[in-house]
Amino acid sequence: MIYYKQQNNSYEPMKVLTDLEIQFKIDNKTKPLGSLGKLEEYAFKICKIQNTLNPILKPIAFIFAADHGIAEEGVSAYPQEVTYQMVLNFLRGGAAINVFCNQHGIPLYVVDSGVKGTFENHPRLLHYKIREGTRNFFKEPAMTENELKRAFDSAKIILENYAIDKNLLICGEMGIANTTAASAILYALSDYSIDDCVGKGTGINESALQKKKEVIKQSVERYQLKNQDPLKVLQYVGGFEIAMMSAMYLEAYKKNMILLIDGFISTSAYLVAYKINPNIIHHTFFSHLSNENGHKNLLKLFSQEPILNLNLRLGEGTGSAIAYPILESAVRFINEMADFDSAGVSKA
Repeated sequence: MIYYKQQNNSYEPMKVLTDLEIQFKIDNKTKPLGSLGKLEEYAFKICKIQNTLNPILKPIAFIFAADHGIAEEGVSAYPQEVTYQMVLNFLRGGAAINVFCNQHGIPLYVVDSGVKGTFENHPRLLHYKIREGTRNFFKEPAMTENELKRAFDSAKIILENYAIDKNLLICGEMGIANTTAASAILYALSDYSIDDCVGKGTGINESALQKKKEVIKQSVERYQLKNQDPLKVLQYVGGFEIAMMSAMYLEAYKKNMILLIDGFISTSAYLVAYKINPNIIHHTFFSHLSNENGHKNLLKLFSQEPILNLNLRLGEGTGSAIAYPILESAVRFINEMADFDSAGVSKA
């Protein structure tokens, strides 16, 4: 990538750091070579993305909320009104993601992408409702081409308006039955079996799990989505919140932001974005390994290791918010730790 900076109202080429320059700064810290393990890898990658030896993290988090018509098929343990209720909980500051974002000073916005019901105005609520829930994709495509385009356009507008000075993106989600949509996306865009793609989501019983698998398998086969255009897959079996996350990852990459990906649903949205532009992998950290069945297989598609493995499966962006301080530690050691020369310490 070529970087430019403005000097005297003109743009001039900016020097692109070499891998050797970044590695030298890491290796010259007062420690044995490689002794900070993964933190050194993370610091290297962040320096590479930002093209600087003095990186800085400015995070922002969005929760995208939407309902899903596929909930009519009994694929979730919770009733659909929980989506609406949880949005209110986010706005009151009572959810897990609120706690962790507050803990680490991460600004948080909630996006109504397609929740059933209306909300009063709130400083942290962004109104971008496409429709009151997707259609039941077991019976018809989840959304129209125009609705998908509106979701992508909305994500671009949100990022431009609310992440002006930010350089690290966290996307969380809320939507009853969205593990069904995420599993359908994984099944359509991979060679995995249906058993490898589908889990119990909110905690459904074995009978509901088998039905969930059949609904997904039959829908993907009916629409002939196996290894098809990712946008078509998103339109036919996705969700409005998943579509907006996919679009936001692509837009954030264009703005040279770091992508800190959350759990199963967020990673399914990332899969769509990755299929559209595989280069986004160079800006990506996967925050954790979800306890949802399909997530480990989803991560295998990218040949990447997650930062954490805490058996989480909550969504909301919680895994990313918990993993964020690990990246902050990587940045702090490369910026603040003494080197051998300044500390007067002899090298090995």
